Amino acid sequence: MQREFQTQDKSVELIEQVREAIAVKSPLFIRGGASKPFPGRKVEAAPIDTRAHRGIVNYDPTELVITVRAGTPVSELDEVLDSAGQMLPCEAAIFGGAATVGGMVASGLAGPRRPWVGSVRDFVLGCRLITGQGRHLRFGGEVMKNVAGYDVSRLVTGSFGCLGLLTEVSLKVLPKPRATRHIELQMPAAAALAGLTEWRRVDLPIAGACHDGETLHVRLEGGVESVRAAHARLGGTSVDDSFWRALREQRLSFFGDPRPLWRLSVPPTAPLIELPGSCLLDWGGAQRWLKSDAPAAVMRESAQRLGGHATAFADVASAGAFHPLPAALQRYHRALKQQLDPHAIFNPGRLYADF
Repeated sequence: MQREFQTQDKSVELIEQVREAIAVKSPLFIRGGASKPFPGRKVEAAPIDTRAHRGIVNYDPTELVITVRAGTPVSELDEVLDSAGQMLPCEAAIFGGAATVGGMVASGLAGPRRPWVGSVRDFVLGCRLITGQGRHLRFGGEVMKNVAGYDVSRLVTGSFGCLGLLTEVSLKVLPKPRATRHIELQMPAAAALAGLTEWRRVDLPIAGACHDGETLHVRLEGGVESVRAAHARLGGTSVDDSFWRALREQRLSFFGDPRPLWRLSVPPTAPLIELPGSCLLDWGGAQRWLKSDAPAAVMRESAQRLGGHATAFADVASAGAFHPLPAALQRYHRALKQQLDPHAIFNPGRLYADF
């Protein structure tokens, strides 16, 4: 049954602000909840605030699709879905309630469940976007053919606002699992990674696996009997979900370390190697958080040795937050930017200094 919601449609005001900026060639910094200043470079531009453009546009739980305005807090989205026994599986952080849906999509930052259910991008069905020509277009899902053959609704996910201003997003949602159990197993990191490799082969109902240096934290989700059987097989101590809530929101003591924060994204089967700093293994070993003072070149070389890439979640402007792109991929980035934002109005330099 479709539900009715009171919403605030401020898209006309946002379009006018964009058109005025285009007319005077003044760049804009897209601001949501300001909950994720990193990763990304600092943008020197006039702010355009999306938070007033908020609310649920359409939600029919039987269709497993929700359409929501970009300025809506992620916490509000979670509450609406929870009341219907559903969830956005990628488990994006709410960061104290400040995080917005637009920021969630623009950053593409998913939570601990991501390797088992998919990324933010995997749940984006469509979007509305104000382009750098001042046009308000709809892409994906319920709509018109994407221009130039691009799947724009997914391309804007993780683009950090460099391609346009998101005003609305349609998301696929799923029912919450019937059973959930959180367990802790005392074991070294190498044994944890070996165990996770084996458990992947036998398809245990794992929906979270993080090693904090001493303990492997495992979250099991699924049917009641499958979760019970998996716990019996793995053993370990049953605990509450506080670890997972703190991990999702980056509130573990690990994140309080004053050293710069780096994220290494690597294959789940990447070996355990010595890394420069304190390490937290998330995503079953595929996401390796590091607190380290090591130079950016060292961090990126370490990531490349493991077959992945490194992203700085700290101000390293001289080196850039994101892994340098190969020349061919740079050309594709520039071509797409030119089509959607030909006047370079949106978030100039946020991804790369010359982009």
